[in-house]
Amino acid sequence: MTAAFLDITGASKTFGPATVLDGVDLAVGKGEFISLLGPSGCGKTTLLRIVAGLMKPDSGRVVLDGREITRIPPHRRDVSVVFQNYALFPHLTVAENVAFGLKARAAPAETIAPAVARFLGLVQMGAFAERSVRALSGGQQQRVAVARALAVAPKLLLLDEPFSALDRKLREAMQIDLRRILREVGTTAIFVTHDQDEALTMSDRIAVMHRGQIEQLDSPAAIYHRPATPFALDFVGLSSRLPGTALGTQDGIVTIETQAGTVRAPGGFLTRSPVVIGVRPERIAVGGSGENRIEATLRDVVFQGARVQLHFAAPESGRLMVEAQEAPAGLTPGAVLPLTWRVEDTLLYPAVPDEVAA
Repeated sequence: MTAAFLDITGASKTFGPATVLDGVDLAVGKGEFISLLGPSGCGKTTLLRIVAGLMKPDSGRVVLDGREITRIPPHRRDVSVVFQNYALFPHLTVAENVAFGLKARAAPAETIAPAVARFLGLVQMGAFAERSVRALSGGQQQRVAVARALAVAPKLLLLDEPFSALDRKLREAMQIDLRRILREVGTTAIFVTHDQDEALTMSDRIAVMHRGQIEQLDSPAAIYHRPATPFALDFVGLSSRLPGTALGTQDGIVTIETQAGTVRAPGGFLTRSPVVIGVRPERIAVGGSGENRIEATLRDVVFQGARVQLHFAAPESGRLMVEAQEAPAGLTPGAVLPLTWRVEDTLLYPAVPDEVAA
């Protein structure tokens, strides 16, 4: 098995009584793009800062390209960081900002101008080289920050929610551009975000973080279609979910009793075990021929341009929605409708204690 290019083992960090990171392990391959995805307070930015050297872990180690860097100062790690606020030098031009790191590393003078031109070209900012960064838009400043970070040819690029201040269309364009640039340059990157769509769009793999730990590390497709935990199911994408009780298992299929009806799911649980089922809303049909079938009362129809969401009444702690390209004709809130989906599209998890209590 090939050794990881970046290897984080046992990273822990507490602030007073609060445990922010709880023994995190993460192995990243050379040239890989990994997103740390999770809600505020889950530990993703703390982990990024530990890798950058801006914060010391209470325990654990960080190894980059075979060299332990856990206690090495940030400027000696061969790591570049793009911050949320870009951290550009306002008194310098665009070209001078990009050249700054090269000059600080004593790069040969004759190599600086070609490097600046190359990376400004990669981010489509070559025409702005002599402009003050104060005259740039947010999206343009973000491109300059990426060019500056990449110009020094770091072994690792860290990005801390760099698109959060951009409007949606510009943010989506920058996601595609950054992914293209990093693949062209071959840089290994760690990207911090709380935006699930951003992580799904850009990543080779996603680390879903919750309460200081990585709950699931996998490809975007695997995390979306086969989330490992109820938290990953809820945080990545939309889902319908219902609490229930396992009635029995036969041939790898569990029969579950819910307040909306009896359904089946792949898995294996002891009889009378409390469980939670999940289904992605695009897998559910109004009517249809799926093996699982329940009836539910329509509450609302939400038009979202390319798709329509149908929201249904659900038992307490549950949620029922259907997503389709267009709503069936004649739907009105209050209608009781049959909902169907395939057994193999049903996700099944043990109920967590607060769900049992509910």
